[in-house]
Amino acid sequence: MAHNPLVSIVVPAHNAEATLARALDCLLDQEILDWEAIVVDDASTDRTPAIIAGYVERDARFRTLSSCAHSAAGARNSGISTARGHWLMFLDADDWVDASFLAKMLAALKSAPDAAAAYCGSRRVMPDGELTPSSISTEVAIQPFETFARRCAIRTHALLVDRDTIVELGGFDVSLRTCEDWDLWQRLARLGKRWVMVDEPLAFYRVGPNSLSRNSTQMLADAEIVIARGFSPDPRVKHPASAHANGAISANGRTASEALAWFALWNAASDCGRGSRSIDPQSLRALPAARKWAGEIAKVVFDGLMAGSLSAPAQLAARWDRFGGSLTELIVELGKVWNDPEAARRVQYHLEQMLLDFDDLAAPRRLARTLGIRVDARNPASTELPEGIDQIYAYLMMDGQIEARVQFGALGKVTKRHWIELALNFVPPERLAPQTGAGADKSDMFAARASLSIAGRRPDRDSHFGKLARLAAEARRLVRSSAEPAERLAAPRRARAADGHDDDRTSFWNRRFATEDPWNYRSPYEQEKYERQLEILPAGPIGRALELACAEGHFTQHLAARVGHLTATDISDVAVGRARARCSGQPNVEFGVLDFSADTLPGEMNLIVCSEVLYYLDDLAELQHIAKKIVAALAPGGSFVSAHAFVLRDNVERTGFDWNTFGAQAISETLAATEGLVLEQSIQTELYRIDRFRRLSLDDVATEPVIDHVPIRAPIGFGVARNIVWGGARALRRDVARSERRQRMPVLMYHGVADDGPASLARFRLTPAAFGSQMAWLRANGFHAITSEQLGWSIANRQPFAGRPVLITFDDGFQNFADHAWPILRANDLTAEVFLVTDLVGESARWDADSGPPTQLMDAGTVRRLAGEGAFFGSHLATHRAIDGLSSSDLAAELLRSRMFVERWTGRPTTAFAAPFSVTDRRLGRLARECGYRIGFGGKHGPADLDCDPIDLPRIEIRGDRSLDDFVARVEAALE
Repeated sequence: MAHNPLVSIVVPAHNAEATLARALDCLLDQEILDWEAIVVDDASTDRTPAIIAGYVERDARFRTLSSCAHSAAGARNSGISTARGHWLMFLDADDWVDASFLAKMLAALKSAPDAAAAYCGSRRVMPDGELTPSSISTEVAIQPFETFARRCAIRTHALLVDRDTIVELGGFDVSLRTCEDWDLWQRLARLGKRWVMVDEPLAFYRVGPNSLSRNSTQMLADAEIVIARGFSPDPRVKHPASAHANGAISANGRTASEALAWFALWNAASDCGRGSRSIDPQSLRALPAARKWAGEIAKVVFDGLMAGSLSAPAQLAARWDRFGGSLTELIVELGKVWNDPEAARRVQYHLEQMLLDFDDLAAPRRLARTLGIRVDARNPASTELPEGIDQIYAYLMMDGQIEARVQFGALGKVTKRHWIELALNFVPPERLAPQTGAGADKSDMFAARASLSIAGRRPDRDSHFGKLARLAAEARRLVRSSAEPAERLAAPRRARAADGHDDDRTSFWNRRFATEDPWNYRSPYEQEKYERQLEILPAGPIGRALELACAEGHFTQHLAARVGHLTATDISDVAVGRARARCSGQPNVEFGVLDFSADTLPGEMNLIVCSEVLYYLDDLAELQHIAKKIVAALAPGGSFVSAHAFVLRDNVERTGFDWNTFGAQAISETLAATEGLVLEQSIQTELYRIDRFRRLSLDDVATEPVIDHVPIRAPIGFGVARNIVWGGARALRRDVARSERRQRMPVLMYHGVADDGPASLARFRLTPAAFGSQMAWLRANGFHAITSEQLGWSIANRQPFAGRPVLITFDDGFQNFADHAWPILRANDLTAEVFLVTDLVGESARWDADSGPPTQLMDAGTVRRLAGEGAFFGSHLATHRAIDGLSSSDLAAELLRSRMFVERWTGRPTTAFAAPFSVTDRRLGRLARECGYRIGFGGKHGPADLDCDPIDLPRIEIRGDRSLDDFVARVEAALE
């Protein structure tokens, strides 16, 4: 009985005398010996039959068949019909596999008994022997049918497949001249069985000028048939998996027409590589033009270009003259098909960067938009910019070695001075000095470095910096001619929380009253508090009353109507002067300057009132001293009324003000513990309490106090609200500022805050309630907001972050920031930095028009108002176009124009930008610095740390479709 080998290898051969021996030798080299090779001579007219005969005579594992199929598909089918192995492999006569191929593939299949096939990576072999990088499709192992419905993802010989299954499927389709392997793999995948991946390049695929894959017309015609089959039922597959019975899923734009367009793109690039153009650009119409696909399109073009030009990646840039013109024309035509020239330019930039990333730049490489060169870092020469070039890709060379790679947008000639400046960013100046001996004079290089720092340099008009200066002058003219007025604003003032400490109390309070009404006494919140103080006054006539800390007399004028005689005092003569003027029509009031801690209080008072000031005492010992003085100043049976806010220092678990002092709870407890005082009544809200104490007479008996809990009905202004932590705090800002130092911090990225909007943009939109919960959590957990400028300073100075800083950023500048987000931020004592699309300020977010009605953007007046209230603004460029599709000149113009407009509206320097769509490229950072920016946010995600490049900082996107718990987890992870 004949032995059935483990693997049958089918080798079709037609006139393969030049390559067949290499293919068959690789089988003899296999570590696994249990195989048979069926070599099918397909009507060869050269020495192929003789070569086959030699191997058959040499090793019994080789068998031969003759065929007149005149096609690889027919010859393979002949081999399949006589194969005896459990597994099949198909090896073309000009290809080969690694010696470990069978061993590794069989091991993978053994580990996955349910698999129908195993596949591996592959490499092309060019006619000169150069190899391309390894290629392997991980998607095949994840969703094989959806992959093969759209493309042929593996090489013919990079596969081991179950023989019985292939026989059941009918083998290769002989009606297809090309793509016959793709068609069979598609049918195999439709069964729904598992494919196992061996992630190594074990298969080698020889390409040459006569390869069928270079016949783009035939390839495209056959591919159209295979793709159409993939998106339809296939009667050739008798038992398809139910999920695949009706063909591939046309979801998210992944249609049959798009799949064919991708294949047409590869063939079009291959055509360009061999110097021809046979593909109609209209066949590419279904390709996605979205910016996220630019890199993938460039990869497909790159791959097609290698196959068509028979070049390894490192050879492509040097051979640009052979195909660059037709390839650039193809990409321009693609932009016309899309009606989006920027999308085409984006593909061009991506492709040229890929080409130069593989090149050694042994000679200058002039591509369509990029010049690739080597530059002597010690002695650079000026570089003229050829027409059409607006980007330089350079190796800085030292002692024959590549010291650094630089890629930057170039607007004009790059002078020697410019090259020196670039080199100094990568190489210490002492290394750049000419190496002429141990005592070499480095003064020339140091002088060059010093000259670069001189402000106001006058660049050559045609140089990069000369043209940048002209763009800046154009931007300034445009900004000055705009209808929006410029207004110099003072930096926003953040009121200082009470800390109770000052070397000179009188000076301290006079400074506080330098501005009239420093605490907004006329606000509904303060007026409601006054009414409740009047409610708590003792019943009946009040003869003599003393008001301590009367301030500007706002409560004094109400109190005077309730007492016979009122002595109103304050430590500040400025405040007393205003109070006297306010109460000039009330003859029963006398005013005086009094420091109630140091001075003697007038006695025999029936009532003493002291509100919102006892926090400012040094400590509780001084409060106890004051309490005794108040008892002494009261007549027996007299009342003392105190109104003070709850402070977190007293009880961190309840709502309170985040001041660095004691508050109402400690004050009330201290007064209640003072001999001679007893609490009679207390009116308590969530934010403050008003207490009335009575001085006991000799035979007085204390009774239980009356406690009334009442709501706050008056609106709370931002000046008050920003100091409140509702529901208590888990950490206090000043505590963590003293105790915590960290190397990294969260930079949060938001877009919109609104209840409604297009469903497709829900990710970028939080409801006001959700945003409010997040900001309240930050406030309760001791976070304080910083600006991008402060973040940049910490990075530049390697200064660890104190406490729990957070940078809150908003892209786009929607009006809903002003309507919803800003009030919530202010109420939580936080600020934010908003990146504006300056050409569209006051209009709408037209870049989102495909998703629904565009969202309204803030106008310049709103920006100006919010800047005055403490919001910060930066640049989101001028038009919200992704920067990787802009020419270097357009990119520079947008950077300059947007910065200058933001500065005009806010009256402050603008040094930060955020890239639209979080898209960057290698040009952006350097060009942004040259346009006056120090801080930039691009596409990186995660926390910012002290090692970050300040012009390319990461952020954490806060999505509208995530929970508060997710927000908390992201922020806490950024601190760890």
